[in-house]
Amino acid sequence: MKNLGLSRRKILKSASSVLGAASLPASLIWPNAAHAQSEAQSALPTGLASALSGPERTNKLVDMAKKEGPVLVYSSMPLDDMAALTNEFEKRYGLKTKVWRAGSEKILQRVVLEAKANRHEVDVIDTNGPEMEAMHREHILQVCKSPTLSELIPQAIQAHREWIASRLNIFTCAYNTRQIKKEDLPKSYKDLLDPKWKGKIAVESEDNDWLAGVVTQMGYEKGVALFKEIAIKNAVTVRKGHTLLANLVVSGEVPLALTLYNYKVEQMKNAGAPIDWFALEPTIARPNGVGVNKNAPHPYSAVLFQDFILSVGQTILGKRDFIPTHIKVPSSLNKMPLTFADPKVTLDDNQKWSRLYEEIFSRKGA
Repeated sequence: MKNLGLSRRKILKSASSVLGAASLPASLIWPNAAHAQSEAQSALPTGLASALSGPERTNKLVDMAKKEGPVLVYSSMPLDDMAALTNEFEKRYGLKTKVWRAGSEKILQRVVLEAKANRHEVDVIDTNGPEMEAMHREHILQVCKSPTLSELIPQAIQAHREWIASRLNIFTCAYNTRQIKKEDLPKSYKDLLDPKWKGKIAVESEDNDWLAGVVTQMGYEKGVALFKEIAIKNAVTVRKGHTLLANLVVSGEVPLALTLYNYKVEQMKNAGAPIDWFALEPTIARPNGVGVNKNAPHPYSAVLFQDFILSVGQTILGKRDFIPTHIKVPSSLNKMPLTFADPKVTLDDNQKWSRLYEEIFSRKGA
């Protein structure tokens, strides 16, 4: 894995710098997409982003959205989880949705590429915080001032408010319950130096923001030295994709994973898979956000969908073992001591942490 995290690093460093294809004709870039808009859509209709709230806002949005086509959502959320949201949205408002699902870096690349080609397809984007922040810097998103913002945790709201964190991906460790006993689990990252973990540990390939958060809390030199020692002594392997890594834990090929999202492990555990999770301190939380394209072809539907995700959708996410950002949606993990990965820091320092991540785990542990 010589280029661990390279594509994401380049994209996050400067979303526009790697999108040379944007100068090509739109028909060559996305031949299967709908016809490009002849002109950019106007900004969000006056009043919706500020004056309207409560039932008046929702009723206005629904009335106007029914005159538009289906709302198109680009999301990195697993399709079955997004379906739980869109099904309720459609049932509640009598509207239609379409979803394109991909990894966060592919979503960022596609959104920026479409914007530069003046090809306005997407209405709502739902993906990782660093990629959402990159879209803000590319002037792709718009402020919608959802009336539920006062009911979210402070860390969910960016100063510019062009995207809002709807849920938290909490990095936890996961283990195969048939191969590892609960009483044998490590109590700290230092415990991973024990020779009994040799050849049993893996991380996901692009979780450098997890490393940044953990190492910063430990103290940079101390933290880097510890993970280098773990990787050298116990041969930490690298796998691409959190779902793949979770499945490898279930199969037993990877007895212990260090960087899995707790919600996915909880879902698999509840389905009867031999997997469980535990947290080591510091526990890092990565915000996932939702934002509206400033040139959304269906602006009323887009704003309504964002409002829905940040209100009713929070309860749906909670029932599916996600960690919502709404303070009134209960979750045991909301009470854990968490260190929040700052999307702006992740974006600005991504190259530094990606190189370190590759140095520690790819070259030392593979």
